[in-house]
Formats: sequence, C-alpha cells, structure tokens
Amino acid sequence: MFALRFRCRARVGMCLDANFLRGGLGKALRKMDRAVYDRFFEPRSGGGPSGLRDVPRPFVFRVVERSVAAGEPFDFGFHLFEVRDAPFGLLKQAFQELAEVESVEGCELLRLPMDSDVEVTRARVTFITPTELKGADRPEFGVLFGRIRDRLSTLRAFYGNGPLGIDFKSMGERASKIVMTRCEIAHVERERVSRRTGQRHSLGGFIGVAEYEGDLGEFIPYLEIARWTGVGRQTVWGKGEIVCETL
Repeated sequence: MFALRFRCRARVGMCLDANFLRGGLGKALRKMDRAVYDRFFEPRSGGGPSGLRDVPRPFVFRVVERSVAAGEPFDFGFHLFEVRDAPFGLLKQAFQELAEVESVEGCELLRLPMDSDVEVTRARVTFITPTELKGADRPEFGVLFGRIRDRLSTLRAFYGNGPLGIDFKSMGERASKIVMTRCEIAHVERERVSRRTGQRHSLGGFIGVAEYEGDLGEFIPYLEIARWTGVGRQTVWGKGEIVCETL
C-alpha cells in the first residue's frame, strides 16, 4: 500500500472531514477520468472470495475533523491499496479541485512485516474513530480479529497477490480464546446522506479502549496492519481506525 499525506491550503472556508474529501474526490474523478473513477468508487468483482457482494474501495482517508478558514493550511492522510499503475498525478489534480495542494508526501510503497515470532501476552487496542463490527456491540477479540483478517484477505485478493494463505478456521478458534480484560467504549451516532443517491449511511460506531490477554503473538501483525487499512464497516470514510500497543 501507499501511505500518502496531502498538505494543502484552503481556498475557502470548509468543514474538513473524510466525508467532504471523499465526496470531492469522487466528483472530480468522475469528471476527469471515468475509468479511474470506476476503479476507485465502483470496483467490480471478477470472481474473488466466495459470497463477496461489495468490493472494498482501494483507499481510506485519515483526517482530523475540524473547521478550516480560507487561507489556512491543513493536511490529511490517504492510504491507497490499488498500487498497480497508481494514478498519483490524477489524484493530486482531483484534490486540487478542493484546495491548493502544496505537497504530497510518502509516495513510496509501504510493505508491512508479518513477523509473528515475538511472544506477546497483553495488548491494548484504541479505537480512534467510530468502529462498527457487524453483529457485535463490543470488540471481543475473536470478532475483531475475524473482521481484520477478512478485510486484509479481501484487499489482497482484489488489489494484491491473492487472498491470505492461512488456515482461517484454526486462527479464528485461537483468536476466540483471547480474553478481553478491559472494555471502555462509548457509542457514537452519526450518519451521512448521499447527494447523488439520497441514501443514508451510518458513520457511527464505538470509540474507546479495549485490552486483551492471551497468546497474542501471531495476531499482533494483523492489528498493526489494521492501523493502515481500518477495520469494520465504512472504512472508506475513515471509520475503524485503530492503534495497537503491546503491554
């Protein structure tokens, strides 16, 4: 993946958030290059994992929500998973429609290690942005790992070297034995309405901290990678950003 950071200056006042950036990017790409727009916003499955209906978008935003005055500098992260012929020039041009882009940093391919040999028995996960794990109100470790594992495998299937070559069932069984020893979360209610379709999308979920105990070594690389990919629903809007610390 490419972890990009756009440094910009606002031409007019704006309410900066991932929804604003995503909408502006989609509108600009749709006008500039329909093929690239389709790659980013309406990807199609040519096979892929069994039962998958919606292909994940090949990017996520990382942005601190705030009001920005005209002339004020701001920056945001843009993590790109579609690395084949990545259209950096077109992306910069598209974001220029929203603000003056002064620089783009981090245009080197980021390869994250999957070393699971380190012994870890305790870890803390902080849910920075609202996280929504389908079918779960609490981030029990088995559910959290399962959602991370499935997302990584799906992203690899469509944008990388193929699905993860692991035993999904046995890893899931081991993950279910990890105990959650602390759970301090708060639920956030938020939604957006698509101007193009009129559909409502939930941007809510839980934020907070959870701590886990058990044989965590093999799972730590997945938790670290999820910092970049996000986990759960609506990650393209910046939901599901997490940070993992070993204790």
